[in-house]
Amino acid sequence: MKKAPQFEVSSGNVFADLGLPHPEELQAKADLVFEISRTIEERGLTQAQAAAILGIDQPKVSSLVRGRLAGFSMERLYRYLNALGKDVEIVIHAAPGRKRARPGVRVVRSERGRVPTRRVAVRKRGSVAAKKGRSER
Repeated sequence: MKKAPQFEVSSGNVFADLGLPHPEELQAKADLVFEISRTIEERGLTQAQAAAILGIDQPKVSSLVRGRLAGFSMERLYRYLNALGKDVEIVIHAAPGRKRARPGVRVVRSERGRVPTRRVAVRKRGSVAAKKGRSER
């Protein structure tokens, strides 16, 4: 008789599931890097062309598109998106209708009325604590 495979339900943040430090920051960076990679691909750019646009060398572009997040701050990723013709908007507002809930930070891709796909809660000290990722369509 075959044993049923064991699995664990994801929290919505693979970095938290792997027990990595600062998983919420890593998830937000991954979301930004995904958008950078998607934009490079949509525009049909080579890594060398993307490097010229971003003002970095090709090996750094390779690291980005391969998901190597070390060495890339959130601010740096914002600048790369700007260089690729994308606006990065940070919106601050009251969390509607959530009693005792922590305020959230989202990485949102705005396209034809699409709604946010990721919510992240922020702790008082400025570190980020993940909530379960969920689609809000």
